[in-house]
Amino acid sequence: MADEIQLVVFTLNNHGTICEYGVPIVNVQEIIPMSAPTKVPGTPGFVEGIINLRGQIIPIIDLKKKFNMGSADTNAEARSVVVEVEGQTVGIIVDEVSEVLRLPIEGIEPPPGLIGSISEEFITGVGKHDGRLLILLDMNRILNDAEKADLAVSMSA
Repeated sequence: MADEIQLVVFTLNNHGTICEYGVPIVNVQEIIPMSAPTKVPGTPGFVEGIINLRGQIIPIIDLKKKFNMGSADTNAEARSVVVEVEGQTVGIIVDEVSEVLRLPIEGIEPPPGLIGSISEEFITGVGKHDGRLLILLDMNRILNDAEKADLAVSMSA
């Protein structure tokens, strides 16, 4: 329906505080179990490395490092959410994928500015669902232009 958005909801543990995030399902290609990526020298600090996903080499980004929330947990619940970022496929490490849900558009508020260590530029809004707040991320803005260029250069090397 046009008056709702379907989201993949995942969690990041921010030093003991569990925060929930949502990404539009249209940006998500798949969700895969976490595997150890191969390190690549010269990549930005939040890039954990690369993996081979059915013949396609994709970079793996630690979203917690990107948001200055520490490092990703490598427990059994950790997942890589494979998303499209402006034409480039990347995997983002999350602590747990909790659900796919439909959120009414009227349940989305504009971003309030800085949320913890996450800049408003990464956020499209805050969704209210059953007494929970979901931080809605704009996957096309997760990487700035310089980071996209650095990633492209390091992945082609």
